[in-house]
Parts: sequence; structure tokens; C-alpha cells
Amino acid sequence: METDERSARESVVAAARAMDAQGLNRGTSGNVSLRFRDRLLITPSGLPTARMGPDDVVPLKFDGTHPPDQRPSSEWRFHRDILASRPELAAVVHAHPIHSTAFAMCGREIPAVHYMIAAFGGPNVRCAPYAAYGTAELSELALAALAGRNVCLLANHGMIAAGESLEKALWLAVELETLCQQYAVALQVGAPMILSDHEIGQIVERFRGYGLNASKP
Repeated sequence: METDERSARESVVAAARAMDAQGLNRGTSGNVSLRFRDRLLITPSGLPTARMGPDDVVPLKFDGTHPPDQRPSSEWRFHRDILASRPELAAVVHAHPIHSTAFAMCGREIPAVHYMIAAFGGPNVRCAPYAAYGTAELSELALAALAGRNVCLLANHGMIAAGESLEKALWLAVELETLCQQYAVALQVGAPMILSDHEIGQIVERFRGYGLNASKP
């Protein structure tokens, strides 16, 4: 195996473990993919991250084929379709964190209750309608929810975050879960104020020049 590919595989494993460490996933839920040359590298199906190594990461071609002795994540379709349709993106993470998933279970989008929503590309985070996991239908619904965005919720399921790197995708996933947690608490306090599309548009423009952490104004 080439050094570059092994390094890429190691970064996929590290990202999967980071999701567990940050509380975004538990057990064998969630998955990670990274664009690598003419294919993607994706976490395998049903393997706990503690037991996962670089050799377990599955090379998946964009036609959906992979080594016959390996099983990619059951959610490989939306990973493949997101990276195929969004050339500006290099990595996708999918997780079932508590607060994001709670809103997904209610089929609720996240409105502009905090200016950091601009980091996701617009004034809301959409929630894709429900479809069974691993299906082409779910992939199509996820792509629609991600139009003009880099994160979305999946009804009765979880969340997706995609970025120009694995580091950025993970950062976005953490930011989304944080925002959902804040929104959940705010709903208990009262009626959260919603920022206007114009206000969020201004923040989107201000964020364009910032680095990974989108420094807060």
C-alpha cells in the first residue's frame, strides 16, 4: 500500500475515533468517508472504532464497487453521492449525537437562533424526510437537504456534515450538535429569537475569509 493511501486510511480511522471521543457516536453507529484520488475511503460496516485499523477502511469506487472481501458502511450511498455531486467537498461524516438526533426524530429543521448557523452555509439546517437507511431514496433526500449547505439532519435518524477536509467535516459536526443543544435549552427557557436571512447572509460573507474555526465576530 502506498504511503499516501495508508496515511489517508489512518486519518479516516482517527476521525471515526474522534467522533466517539467527542460523544457524537456510540457503539458501531456513524461512518466516515474521505475522497482519495478517483475513489473514496470509507469506514467498514459494523466494526467498533476501537478495533478498526487502516486495513479495515474500504476503498469504494464511484460506481459503487469495492473489494469483495470487504463491506463498506451501509450508508455508503449518500457518502458516494455527496462526494460525486459536490466536487468542492472532500469528506463526509455521519453521526447520531443526542441533540441533533432528537430534533431529527421530531422532523424539525434548525432555524437561525444563533449566528454560527452561517457556518453551515445559510439561514437554516434542513431536516430531510425519513427514508430507510442505506437506500438510494435516503441519499436523494439527503442531497436535497444539503443543497447550498454543508450539514443536514435526517428524520428519525441522525445528521450529516461534509467539508473540504476531514478536520472541517468533524468541526462542522461538533458545531451542529452544539447548536442543537443550545436550541433545545433555549426552547425550555422561552421562545428563541430568530435572526433574519439578511443578518445571516452578512455573517456568511464574513465567514468566507476565516479559517477552520470560523472565528466569531
